[in-house]
Amino acid sequence: MCSSYLQGWVFFLTWIAYASTYLLRKPLGVVKADLAASMHLTRTELGWLDTALLLPYATLQMIAGSSSDRFGSRKTLGICLLISSLSMVKFGSQQSVYMMAMMLFINGAAQSQAWPSCVKAIGKWFSQTERTSIFGIWGTCTFGGGVMGTMLAVHLQAQYGWQSAFLYPSMIVGFVGCLVLSSLPSPPTNHQLLPHNKDEDKQDKEAVQSDSLTWKQLWAIPMLKEVCMSTFCVKIVRYCMYMWLPMYLYQQLHYDKQKAGMLSTSFEIGGVLGSATLGIAINRYFHGRQVLGTAMVILLSAFAFLFFHLTSSWGDYINVTWMVLAGVFNCGVDPILSGSLAAELGERNGYNAQGSVSGIINGFGSLGTVLQGPIVGAIAENYGWPGMLYTMIALSVAGSAAALKGSYARTPTVWEMHPT
Repeated sequence: MCSSYLQGWVFFLTWIAYASTYLLRKPLGVVKADLAASMHLTRTELGWLDTALLLPYATLQMIAGSSSDRFGSRKTLGICLLISSLSMVKFGSQQSVYMMAMMLFINGAAQSQAWPSCVKAIGKWFSQTERTSIFGIWGTCTFGGGVMGTMLAVHLQAQYGWQSAFLYPSMIVGFVGCLVLSSLPSPPTNHQLLPHNKDEDKQDKEAVQSDSLTWKQLWAIPMLKEVCMSTFCVKIVRYCMYMWLPMYLYQQLHYDKQKAGMLSTSFEIGGVLGSATLGIAINRYFHGRQVLGTAMVILLSAFAFLFFHLTSSWGDYINVTWMVLAGVFNCGVDPILSGSLAAELGERNGYNAQGSVSGIINGFGSLGTVLQGPIVGAIAENYGWPGMLYTMIALSVAGSAAALKGSYARTPTVWEMHPT
């Protein structure tokens, strides 16, 4: 079977697989107002439910990110999707907030291995010179999945009540998990199938497997710390929008629940656009200096959030415009930071640790998603919704500064040494 067909299938199947994880993440943000009303929960308590989902998601990526390096992407990804599906299928029928928290915890733990597995699979099927553009386009799964997850949850909530927003998505995720287990191809054993160069051949011959590396050795990889810190800031902002934007639009801007849920997808639509185009644009205009380009883009996201806040009373079209732009600049850098850059860093010094490095970066970034729940809930409770938005602006500036620092501490990539 020709390599181009297999590359296309790996790209498509991993895109669908990772997008499907958002079908079981996004409903919690959509149903928050109804969940709070039916179970008499405060915003701070709702924030702790976010933490129940995102704490294991973040920590297990860093601790167990090498699972895909050790057991392979197909088994790791397929099993994690099946566990995620089974954990949430009965979520809507629970009457105990503690049981809900336990189910969210299991779901987050299972989904923690999805991103490293996908990065490992894509990294093995595409050459280094292709990855920035490929990961940018592939990364639309994050935001495409978010849009689909939100729209499906809004529809199910409106038609059948908030409890149903978890049942049908669980069935879809289970089906995708079976598809991955049965048909995701193994990495090519003959490297001649893929475009490559002498540097990559040399790296393959001298590769050090990730399970022989300590966490300290991985953490010492140049530029990894700055990329982790930038990802941390970007993700805390992104998940703040994911988990609280529908409630903000409903309570602060006084949209009805269904319209608030639908309008909130404009942020993720911006993410799709940014993910698909920013990788290509950064390669073109920054000549492969991915981190410097990323720093500039994150800074633009801070301005987008500022103008969104200042013009929030100007009506639907202005709100949607700034939410789309915020999504372009905030979400569009995510596939670069935790995708193409992670794959590149995982191959430095002769390492074969793409999954492990991706797990560290995405896991460290996801610690921000853990903190956003209780922190944003408390800020909104005590300082109102404007306090939340100014916090996101400050975090975006900090993420830009971290990436800027990393851009001057890095070593040349294969792309820069051998431009096409």
